[in-house]
Amino acid sequence: MTDLAPPPNEAPPPITAPPTPGQLFRGMLQVALSSFGGGLSVWSQRILVEQNRWMSNDAFLTGLTVARLLPGPNQINLAVYVGASFHGLTGALTALAGMLLVPFSLLMAVGMLYFHVHALPLVDRVLAGMVAVAAGLALSMGFKILPAYRRDPVALLLAALVFVAMEGFHVRLVPLLLVISPLAMLWYWPRSLQEPRP
Repeated sequence: MTDLAPPPNEAPPPITAPPTPGQLFRGMLQVALSSFGGGLSVWSQRILVEQNRWMSNDAFLTGLTVARLLPGPNQINLAVYVGASFHGLTGALTALAGMLLVPFSLLMAVGMLYFHVHALPLVDRVLAGMVAVAAGLALSMGFKILPAYRRDPVALLLAALVFVAMEGFHVRLVPLLLVISPLAMLWYWPRSLQEPRP
């Protein structure tokens, strides 16, 4: 898999023209239909940044960070952020429709089927396998983001502190965010997007 950060001696590919609402809908639909069992962030980055070049890596990481800090599902927040950044309210609604329309319909159909077959042992084993796949996709996204911050020890320190607090001391997410988020924002507020703060 490719890294979110380009190699040091290689210029990032040029950003193309902003997508039309129709292209935005199809792009978000492609993201939604490409990911089964998780990994939407990976597919969002691949489709928005690598394939269509609608956004830079920095812009994508900014949107992903905002989406994860706000309440609600991360990918729904990201779709709204991306759509609004291109076409305002119309873009946000278009991106949201692309992300939700077909998957919601499929989910309703699969949900009705599940209630008829959920007692079968084979179904239980298949779902257990999908959980492992989803965990692998989440780890994959973490490793894709890591190179973008490898020269930023403060970002790595903040990530390590959050991990230790949640896993080692079982600190709940909301109180942790209320403490760590303001500190991170204060540290990075004057930072240029091109140069990590030393």
